[in-house]
Amino acid sequence: MFYSIVDLVEQASTQYQGNVAELMIATEFELTGREREEVLRLMTRNLEVMIDSVMLALNENHSRSGLTGGDAAKLDRYIKSGKTLSDLTVLTAAKNAIAVNELPAVLTAATQKLGLNRQQQLDFLLTAGAFGLVIANNASISGAEGGCQAEVGSASAMSAAALTLAAGGTPYQASQAVCFVIKNMLGLICDPVAGLVEVPCVKRNAMGASYAFIAADMALAGIESKIPVDEVIDAMYQVGSSLPTAFRETAEGGLAATPTGR
Repeated sequence: MFYSIVDLVEQASTQYQGNVAELMIATEFELTGREREEVLRLMTRNLEVMIDSVMLALNENHSRSGLTGGDAAKLDRYIKSGKTLSDLTVLTAAKNAIAVNELPAVLTAATQKLGLNRQQQLDFLLTAGAFGLVIANNASISGAEGGCQAEVGSASAMSAAALTLAAGGTPYQASQAVCFVIKNMLGLICDPVAGLVEVPCVKRNAMGASYAFIAADMALAGIESKIPVDEVIDAMYQVGSSLPTAFRETAEGGLAATPTGR
């Protein structure tokens, strides 16, 4: 079991030849008693649902509220036009994040870019889960508790870590990718219009997915955070705890409180 990112990096590096996914499988057994085969079976089901969800959401349908829907299809058409300014991989992740959210988006874009096989895709999710476990235990992954930094920020950081390792990086480099994402998201409020997790949430998902790719590239380039990763996570917790309730999923502040938002 690991209780910090430093613990995670050390254990993965010294006991599992840098394989964070294997460390997470062992941790899952320690926490729940689930054997390796069951863990992989459950994660395979999660993977299938994520992939199916991305494909299902690339349509023109709108949500029941009418606030969201159709934007993933718009971005898909724009990508196919060949006139985009951004890189295809990043835009694919952004499109898929609008369709679903950050983790499935980054995973599917990475699968396309890196040619990940099924086992590598499962490793991606297990790796993301390992980093997410530390963030959840030491800070928060709840917008109501810590603001949108804790939701979009955590999901993007988890994705960045998994992406870094999927691209051949080390556990330490993955930890640096986590730093870059969270530092960029620090203080992001949760201000859902009409109290629904749709606006501005969906578009933040797209931006969060793109941050994961930039953070992973920075880490793979050898760039390091001046602030240690566990201190960055602690800072996110402190910032989230200090946010007024109006900025923690109550729809009482931020964009939710604008004239249009109301």
